[in-house]
Amino acid sequence: MALVAVIMGSPSDRDCMLECTKVLEELKIGFEVKILSAHRTPELLYEYSRSAHERGIEVIIAGAGWAAHLAGAVAANTNLPVIGVPIDSSPLKGFDSLLSTVQMPPGIPVATMAIGAGGARNAGIFAAQILALKYPEIRERLKAFRERITRDASKRADGPKGP
Repeated sequence: MALVAVIMGSPSDRDCMLECTKVLEELKIGFEVKILSAHRTPELLYEYSRSAHERGIEVIIAGAGWAAHLAGAVAANTNLPVIGVPIDSSPLKGFDSLLSTVQMPPGIPVATMAIGAGGARNAGIFAAQILALKYPEIRERLKAFRERITRDASKRADGPKGP
C-alpha cells in the first residue's frame, strides 16, 4: 500500500526524484509516482491533492523546477504533510525553485529540502521519519538505515589503509 505520493512537475524531473524513490524502496515504504503540473494540469493536481488522504497517502513529496509552484499548490489543497524538493533545471540552477518552494505564506507550510538530488534523497528520509512516528517497522528500518550510513561514513573518514 502506498503511504507516500511522489509528484513531479515534468518528466524531466524524474532523474532527480529517482533519489527519493530509491530511499523509499530501500526502507520498504510503499509509494506512488505521478507527473502533475501546477501550471499545465492544475485540475488534475487539485483532484489528486484533495483525494490523497482517502487513498491512504500520509505524506506527499513534490519536486519541481523553474517556477516550482507544485509543492505549494499541493499544500494548499491537503492537510497532509508536504515536502518540497527544488529541482535545478532552470537557468538559475534551482535558486528560483528554492525560493518558490520555501517562501510559503503563513498557514500553508511546505517542508523544503535542499536543491537537487541530495534534497530528493533527504525528502525520502524525511518522509520516513514522519511515518516512523506511527509505524514501528518503519522506525526500525530507519534506525538500521541511519546506522549503516554512519558506519559507511566512518569507513570513509579513516581513509585507505597503508601497505
